[in-house]
Amino acid sequence: METLANLECFVRSAETGSFSAAARRLALTPAAVSRNVAMLEGNLGQRLFHRSTRKLTLTEAGERFLVALRSPLDGVQSAIAGVASEQGEPAGVLKLSVALSFGVEHILPLLPAFLARYPAVQPDWQFDNRQVDLVAEGFDVAIGGGIELAPGVVSRALAPAHIIAVASPAFMAGRARVADPAALAGLDGIVMRSPRTGRVRQWMMRNAAGIEMPAVLDEKIVVSDPAAMCRAAQLGLGVALVAVPDALALLESGALVRLAPKWYADAGSISLYYASRSLVPGKTRAFIDFVIDAFRRERLAQRFAGLIG
Repeated sequence: METLANLECFVRSAETGSFSAAARRLALTPAAVSRNVAMLEGNLGQRLFHRSTRKLTLTEAGERFLVALRSPLDGVQSAIAGVASEQGEPAGVLKLSVALSFGVEHILPLLPAFLARYPAVQPDWQFDNRQVDLVAEGFDVAIGGGIELAPGVVSRALAPAHIIAVASPAFMAGRARVADPAALAGLDGIVMRSPRTGRVRQWMMRNAAGIEMPAVLDEKIVVSDPAAMCRAAQLGLGVALVAVPDALALLESGALVRLAPKWYADAGSISLYYASRSLVPGKTRAFIDFVIDAFRRERLAQRFAGLIG
């Protein structure tokens, strides 16, 4: 009879296309995963993967075996998780990916209360402005926007990702009031270059009536992080188009003011991403529920909205 370890190593390797990626998810070494899969193939008398130096691909037998195995395996893991959850608190390493400025400003402050409630959970958090492969890189949870939904991943929207125009009071002193995006033309712009595409993002802004208008700035300063954009704007270096969460504290303190206040660009949603298996580890479920409750309690969806009036 096959061991659960052999079967899970096969399924995770098939999902990620890599023994190394499966090993990260299972907290094993790549050699151990490869050995378990080879043992499974030997016991079955069938080759389940085509192996190359770059990627694993399923054989025809492997595809059939994956389809037949996935639901029963998830059922077994769910039963194990149900018993385990009755015996103790959520525990283990919680691997999270979140953008630097958003994570430091809005997610990291949740950590003291979360750890007070779940002291056996160990955070392993990566603050990075890149899009991660949740499954292949072994993350339990990711928070951000625009992450491609790979097979086996679901998203829960937390708040809107609205882009607004901001500047310092000193920069705007003596300048005409900016009522709409057209009035941004000619102003010094602080823009961000995408680390993924290398391009500067252009924004189309809208108002409550649904009228759209491009926001065009003179590109005077180019940076790679929204926190740097806000800091440069605070220093009076120009106008920045940033997501509301990145500028919220500075707007509330008066260090920045909003321009064209009835206009915003819609960049989608800030979402929480996790693997959609029937087995969601207790540590992951606890964190998901904690974050959703915090966003609801602090009314962050409403505070992050760019629409006024």
